[in-house]
Amino acid sequence: MGHIVIVPQPFAERKWSRLATGWKMAAVLCGAVLFPSAGLPAEESPKPSKILTPGNHYLAVKMEERDRHYIAHVPPTYDVTRPMPVVIMLHRGSGSARNAMLETAWTRKADTSGFLAVFPEGTSLDPSEPPRAVGNPRTWNDGSGRFASEQFKSAEYEMDDVAFVNALIDDLVARFTVDGRRVFVTGFSDGASMAFRLGVELANRIAAVAPVSGYLWLKNPKLSRPVSLLYMVGSNDPFVPLDGGKVRVPWVGPEKRPPVRESVLKWAEMLGCPPERKVFRDSNGVKVTAYGPGRNGSEAVFYIVEGMGHTWPGGKRLLPERLVGKTTNKIKANDVIWEFFQKHPKR
Repeated sequence: MGHIVIVPQPFAERKWSRLATGWKMAAVLCGAVLFPSAGLPAEESPKPSKILTPGNHYLAVKMEERDRHYIAHVPPTYDVTRPMPVVIMLHRGSGSARNAMLETAWTRKADTSGFLAVFPEGTSLDPSEPPRAVGNPRTWNDGSGRFASEQFKSAEYEMDDVAFVNALIDDLVARFTVDGRRVFVTGFSDGASMAFRLGVELANRIAAVAPVSGYLWLKNPKLSRPVSLLYMVGSNDPFVPLDGGKVRVPWVGPEKRPPVRESVLKWAEMLGCPPERKVFRDSNGVKVTAYGPGRNGSEAVFYIVEGMGHTWPGGKRLLPERLVGKTTNKIKANDVIWEFFQKHPKR
């Protein structure tokens, strides 16, 4: 799958290219190991030391295609003697790990609630060129096949993001004291679609998922164990319309999208939930319905936020309102999602 390649250096507010140069130089000067020594058997490759310092750390795992990166945020309450939950947050298409931190403020929630917040970095459509929001955005291989078209053939976009996240979890386990029963995944937009895929294909490692404004693109998904789902979307999302229809994605072009409820219903069916839905809340512009209980007490919960566009509920909008629509403070996604995750450890 992948193996660990970098001893971490604290993350600083600077461009990734400058940062990468910085920690490579620091590693050389300090005698840190950046790569396993050539010729050594895999089992003799150096292992990373445990990270104890609070804050943001820019880390990497080595995959067959290329090195893949992520940011790990360590809360002040981290204690190496006590296993800690993990929340993996997948950024939107055209975004980045740092964008996801700014948009969602999961780091703040991690500090107050006591878990590791992890932000993986997607891959640009043409990895040989610098990423650009329009033209060469970072995104995820979410199972939709949207990036296997003629337009992107030259990019050889065949990144195995499932293998990357699986290797990332191995890396976290090696570096931190992780509670293996409480590894959770959330994501926004394309990151939400990737969260769906990971919930299916890494069901043995992921306890629950919480996609925001994305789709379950897999055609015939099957869960090896019940993974509870919380899904959120805005009623005025221009890219994820409630009832489906044509949308225009800046870096892809026109696409026909299915009704959102299809993804939730498909997941509820995989969990073995009864087909009847229950309405738990319909007030202050927030409607919550749920399907369940399914196997092992699992459930699929569906939030619709009235008037919200393609934004993170309770977060910071980084893209123009004319493009993504309005944001909202009617609900704070981080609070709701974390509460849901706490109810659904791996059983």
